[in-house]
Amino acid sequence: MKILFNIILIFIMLVAFVPAFRRFLFWLLVGRQLVKEQRKNTPAAQQRREGEIRVEKKPSNSGTSRFEGGEYVDYEEVKD
Repeated sequence: MKILFNIILIFIMLVAFVPAFRRFLFWLLVGRQLVKEQRKNTPAAQQRREGEIRVEKKPSNSGTSRFEGGEYVDYEEVKD
């Protein structure tokens, strides 16, 4: 039990006072996943040529609209 306590205490001290260990721990926990996500997203950017402009157009649903209007609210004008 005392050995486990000492190991945990040393680990906490390393995390608290050694910046290089914190960076390594962060890289183990988060950094590798970030690198994987970045690599996954890069092929789409490489498919386009440099300087190419791409314009995506909205679908033309001229007659249909998701907005159906709102409720009419009566109001009175208050004069001071």
